[in-house]
Amino acid sequence: MALIGYARVSTVGQDLTVQMERLTAAGCSKIFASKHSGKSDANKEQLSELLGYVREGDTVVITKLDRLGRSLSQVLNTIELLKQKGVCLRALDQNLDTSDDAPLSQAMVQLLGMFAELERNFIVMRTQEGKIATGRFGGRPSILTDSDRAEIRRQHQLDVTKSALARRFKTSRQTIIRALKV
Repeated sequence: MALIGYARVSTVGQDLTVQMERLTAAGCSKIFASKHSGKSDANKEQLSELLGYVREGDTVVITKLDRLGRSLSQVLNTIELLKQKGVCLRALDQNLDTSDDAPLSQAMVQLLGMFAELERNFIVMRTQEGKIATGRFGGRPSILTDSDRAEIRRQHQLDVTKSALARRFKTSRQTIIRALKV
């Protein structure tokens, strides 16, 4: 019966130190750690490694329920896999322990998972709203203006070649081709 920790942050720039310290303080004998998005394959590998390591009677300790996945279904699937192996789960921030198999405890797991997913959806929504408000959607800014594109289409209709247009607008031939498609 061992306490096994699992820590995850979403980007390489984020720090695992606080999670690692809390898991160590909770008595974890081994800690699996991942610095990847919940969607990444590297995160899935760490989670798979954890699932392969734990044995019946062990308890997986996490700081927050959302460390197990980015969606309610991911979190609940992981909890179900742990349950099938006879492994319990304890989330420190939510004061959750699945060693108590009472219906109320199970409902609490699902409820907390729903709130974690809701919080994630709010973050995504705010990020999208910020992109719309600033007009920044990622990627490199276009070298051509709308008037440049209109001029390219006009010139191309007058049989000016794509290569000549690329030289005139100081861009690649492929950019001219994309401008003509719009």
